[in-house]
Parts: sequence; C-alpha cells; structure tokens
Amino acid sequence: MIEQIRHYLGDEADDLLHHECKTIPKEQLVLPSPNFVDDVVANSDRNNQVLKNLQWMFNTGRLAHTGYLSILPVDQGIEHSGGASFAKNPAYFDPENIVKLAIEGGCNAVASTYGVLGAVSRKYAHKIPFVVKINHNELLSYPNAYDQILFASVKQCWEMGAAGIGATIYFGSKESNRQIQEISEAFQYAHELGMFTILWCYLRNEHFKVDGTDYHTAADLTGQANHLGVTIEADIIKQKLPTLNGGYKAIRAASGKSYGKTDERMYTELTTDHPIDLTRYQVANGYMGRAGLINSGGASGDNDFADAVKTAVINKRAGGMGLISGRKAFQRPMREGVKLLHAIQDVYLCDEVTIS
Repeated sequence: MIEQIRHYLGDEADDLLHHECKTIPKEQLVLPSPNFVDDVVANSDRNNQVLKNLQWMFNTGRLAHTGYLSILPVDQGIEHSGGASFAKNPAYFDPENIVKLAIEGGCNAVASTYGVLGAVSRKYAHKIPFVVKINHNELLSYPNAYDQILFASVKQCWEMGAAGIGATIYFGSKESNRQIQEISEAFQYAHELGMFTILWCYLRNEHFKVDGTDYHTAADLTGQANHLGVTIEADIIKQKLPTLNGGYKAIRAASGKSYGKTDERMYTELTTDHPIDLTRYQVANGYMGRAGLINSGGASGDNDFADAVKTAVINKRAGGMGLISGRKAFQRPMREGVKLLHAIQDVYLCDEVTIS
C-alpha cells in the first residue's frame, strides 16, 4: 500500500511522508481514533442521538472503526449547474447512482441535496448515513449572484432519516452575518433532533484576490473561518486545502486599511510554508481537532489520483479527519470513481502514513 502511495506522490514522496511538524506539536492535538465519539464528542453538550448518528458514520465503509472519514459530496448540480457537473458522466443526473457510488466506493456517508437524497431515501437512508446539504448558491439568476440560501428545512432532513446536515457559509462575504445566524439556528435544531452537523467553511470576497494572487486558500484566513465554524458547533469542518499564507497582510497592504487582528507568531511559530504545517494550523483552529477537519478534494483535472492521494496524505499527517471528494470521483465512470475513492481511503488505512 505504501509503495502505491509513494508512486502517486512522485518526487514529493519523501518530503510529504517524512516531514516533521515543528510548529504545533502533535501531542497537543485531539487526533482521530476509533474511540473519538466516546473520548471527545461524549464530553460535549451533544445528545445521545447525535452521538449515535456520528458513531454510525464512523462505523460505516472501508474506514469503519478508524476515526477517519471518506465522504462523497454531490451538490454540484446546484452549486455549479447540472450540465457543467454531469456532462462528463450523465448517469449521475440520476440520484440513485450518486448513492450507489458512495456505497460501492466504501464511503462513510453521502452528502447531497434535499432533492437528490429525498428521491431515494426509502431505499437507502438506512443503508448509508445521509448528510443533507440544506443551503446552496443559486446560479441561474442574471447576473450570477453568490449567496448561500436555504433550500430545505432541518425538520425535512430529519423526516427523511438523515444522520446529519451540511451547510455552507461564505465567510468574508457581505451576506456572511445573515448566513452565520441562519446556520447557527439550523445547527442548534439539528442537534436537538439528533443529527450531526458539517460546515463548509468557505471564503468569498473579491478583496481576497490581491495582485493576481488568490488568498481564498490562505491558512490564516481559512483557519479563522474554521474557528468561526466550530463556534456555532459544527461537529466537522470542511475546508479547502491551504496553499499559501499571509492573507491578512496582503489585504492590509493592498487596501492601506486595517483588517482583522493578527500576531506575528501566526506566521513565524504556528505555521511555515510547508503544506502539512499550513493544514496543521487549520486543524488547530478547530479546537485542536475536537471538531474534525476534512479537506476538499477539489475540481477534477489531469492528475486526479495523484492530487487526491497528496491531499489525503497532507490532511492525515497534519492531524485531519479525512477527505470529502466529489468531482474527482463522479466525473468519471463508476468503476474508476470507486478506484479513486479507494486510493484516498488507502492513505488513512496505511499505518506507515503517520501524524507529522
């Protein structure tokens, strides 16, 4: 297994597999484990039904009883349009094929829209944990606007038999205050009904692009988004893999105005430029791992298997809880999608890929 992982990592194998994190020590982290629900979540204010549903997800699929998660998310039919998302593989216009891919791919859960999961809930809601995404960005109005609005209620998700709900907040956007209030209320009700919560902690602001550099994946900004996400009691945080740092500084310099609050040690002691250290900072902002970090698999491209394995290695070695990968898996024939999901899961099953 390790040799296949090294093959996918190529020239980066030694650097990624042997990097030693000297910023935030691994001993200070709450790491994924088979007893994560008992040891960590059970100490929180979550009720027994939330614990049961979380444990069901942790006990499902190829990563069962490891503490790690591999989730298939397919909400792109709304977020990116059905045609753009499914033209490569029109079979996934059918909701049943989405759920089948999650099951055949050995995933812990499937995350999708209320409509997709509702269409097949009587057949599958008891076979694999459903995570219903309750808000989306509507992409048909002209000109395109970017605002996450509610498409489903928490009660509808519960009645469907969902184990959890998911939502997106565009932190940094002009609509973020309303989104935070909406989703905080939704998460509170979901917990009351016994469902766990996953938050897509995304950034969106035109000023986060400075002189041709995109800081939407900066560790300092995404880390703070994660910290806001766990403040409204997201049980699991979904975040894009950090690719750089210094977002606060770049935005201040470009605008000539005060922005945010920082401490230089964020850049000199808590992180370095290494991708594992940048991701470790994201983990730390999720209460040192008490709310697990699952990184996004990203868009489909020319080197999907290598990119997915690399992201999984970085996430695992940083102290993350897993991967949530959609387009790389469903924008290809099902057999290949299953193979890609298994390649991701193999990283978390491989004892030789250790915490940095």
